Amino acid sequence: MTTYGYHASHEQIDPRSLLGAVRLAEQAGFEAAMCSDHLTPWSERQGESGFAWAWLGAALEATALSFGVVNAPGQRYHPVIIAQAIATLEQMNPGRFWAALGSGQAISEHVTGERWPAKPERTQRLLESVEIIRALLAGEEVTHEGLVTVDRARVWSLPETPPPLIGAAVTEQTAAWVAGWADGLITVSKPQAPLERMIEAYRSAGGRGEIFVQAQVSLQDSREEAVRVAHDQWRTNVFPPPLSWDLTTVEHFDKAAEHVSPETVAESVFCTGEPEELADLLHGFAEAGADRVYVHGITKDQPTFIERMGDGVLPRLVTPA
Repeated sequence: MTTYGYHASHEQIDPRSLLGAVRLAEQAGFEAAMCSDHLTPWSERQGESGFAWAWLGAALEATALSFGVVNAPGQRYHPVIIAQAIATLEQMNPGRFWAALGSGQAISEHVTGERWPAKPERTQRLLESVEIIRALLAGEEVTHEGLVTVDRARVWSLPETPPPLIGAAVTEQTAAWVAGWADGLITVSKPQAPLERMIEAYRSAGGRGEIFVQAQVSLQDSREEAVRVAHDQWRTNVFPPPLSWDLTTVEHFDKAAEHVSPETVAESVFCTGEPEELADLLHGFAEAGADRVYVHGITKDQPTFIERMGDGVLPRLVTPA
């Protein structure tokens, strides 16, 4: 049976309020949660970006939900530090944590002052980072020289069982590639047919584990209001690669989005005033093969969004016994 989770957006909500939101999400009937991990938001209008790893410790303690995070090791984060963070959260909360790993985006990674590598090099750096993290979670001492350098590192406080390392992908090509190392696949929401092709690309390449889908939605009193809110908060997030990978500042994203129309945003964010329509969409992801669906409500008003989900959407997704 598909698990329906809550996506906590650090770019839009300050950390204290977001902690309150995950408590509300659990009370409303969400079964799991995940969060973003960025140094900066995507626009001035979003205006937040708390430190995900500190927040995750608090969120795991404040709820009984499982949590995941999408992270980019290799530049802003050294993979040894990520391995230590993963190990600590899982050791404190057995069976309740997972980490998805991707190659990153310049807007958060350029701050180290290092050059931003081309995509093939970032992909190779990610693979090296994954191998380093897995070895450290297995209790090994690691020395590595390549795109990442490690000198005799060991993580001492380990969980009984390492948590899943999930591969993040937005294209079928990347989905097939991560199948070689990942314990599962996470991708963003798509129409049912393209989503099925994405999952097939992962499975046919030998991909194992669960399929995670992150769904961006706007649920308001009317579709018109839903589109307005989505356009305000998410018009900087509709650009395909490589633009979304390579822009480096909030100002760049806001400038690029000046002429993005509300209806263009509505092609990426599911906008509706009808809870039944949203329930049908989420159920469709399950039919396409998703094991977990994490719902990201594109709004600053998370309490109202969570209330609407709890009253009108989540009950429609429960399979009768």
